[in-house]
Amino acid sequence: MADQPVTLRTRKFLRNALLGRKQMVVDVLHPNRANVSKDELRGKLSELYKCNKDQVQCFGFRTQYGGGKSTGFALIYDSSEALKKFEPLHRLVRIGVTKKTERASRQQRKQRKNRSKEFRGTAKTKGAKKEKK
Repeated sequence: MADQPVTLRTRKFLRNALLGRKQMVVDVLHPNRANVSKDELRGKLSELYKCNKDQVQCFGFRTQYGGGKSTGFALIYDSSEALKKFEPLHRLVRIGVTKKTERASRQQRKQRKNRSKEFRGTAKTKGAKKEKK
């Protein structure tokens, strides 16, 4: 199904010099197809605007009721340094520019914080238990 024709139309085009990017709303016409992957859209936008695929970011796509048309947002950065500087971390992880930092679960972090509060103001000894009355 990926060989079906896809038409891209951009509107509300804006050149944002402070953030080093071009930003636009993208309308994707994809008849006889459920939707188009963001990776494929990044490739088509990079050809359209003559830039590197790594500098294009697509997000927020919604398919219209009945199918055949999707609308979303696209950012085309002037350089990969600007992309890394201004894009949120979760979107950088999505396109594979950076890795997600591994950390303990939220519940484990809260339990660790509360356990450390029990020892506040006392001499830290290994395995000290709270006295029960």
